[in-house]
Amino acid sequence: MPEGAPSPREFVQLVWDQGKAHHRDLPWRYVDDPYAVMVSEIMLQQTQVKRVLGYWPRFLGQFPTVDALAAASTADVLAAWQGLGYNRRALALKRAADECSARNAGRLPETYEGLLALPGVGPATAAGVMAFARCKPGSYLETNVRTVFLHVLFPEQEKVSDKVLEPLVALTCPPDHAREWYYALLDFGAHLKATVANPSRRSASYSRQSTFEGSHRQKRAELLRIALDCPGVGLEEAHAQLNAFERARKREQVPQDLFDKLVAEMTGEGFFALEDGRLQPR
Repeated sequence: MPEGAPSPREFVQLVWDQGKAHHRDLPWRYVDDPYAVMVSEIMLQQTQVKRVLGYWPRFLGQFPTVDALAAASTADVLAAWQGLGYNRRALALKRAADECSARNAGRLPETYEGLLALPGVGPATAAGVMAFARCKPGSYLETNVRTVFLHVLFPEQEKVSDKVLEPLVALTCPPDHAREWYYALLDFGAHLKATVANPSRRSASYSRQSTFEGSHRQKRAELLRIALDCPGVGLEEAHAQLNAFERARKREQVPQDLFDKLVAEMTGEGFFALEDGRLQPR
């Protein structure tokens, strides 16, 4: 532990106490289905809990299993994701389901390494599935967990790297209660972020989220909505609808070269196909 910080025992007791004091009852907790947990973990990336609360049960109602998600069209998956943001996550989740359905009989891999090999699954998501669905210890480092470690163990330091934090996260995770431990860390971290200046800003990996309104990301999201709402829409009409969206917000129209770039990006990433000058959902 860092010099001057609480001992491991003191730190662990503090987290248990604070986690109990600020416990949140969330629907994806104490769920043993790795797929349902992975959906929640991916939805919660860069998205507030209150927004995910509505999406998670609806998404699982529509795609209750890995095989159900794999059998669905990409368009249906993206439509179910609309409004949640960061639509690449939906594509990655669909591709992970496709792979598991084709190669693993509709089951997620049982190891951290196997999960990490899936499309769109990073270290935090893989560790989260292992801890929350399988109660396996590991180093689960996401924004609320990072907040606790920075606030308690590095209160005065700036630019603290995850390489410094990761071994401490692994060290303090109990072998028999990983699920409950990380719930306590998440709840303590959420409380800290609501009551003190966000400690995660002192992380070396911290970057301020860019403004969505008027951004390239918003234009992509609107173009996707147009393609999903109007299957087979022509490029000229799609461009006109995107321009109308921008004008309604008192912004300049989207230049042709930028529109062409948006279409090229999104067809290349698999959001839709371009066939005979029309945007076709996949």
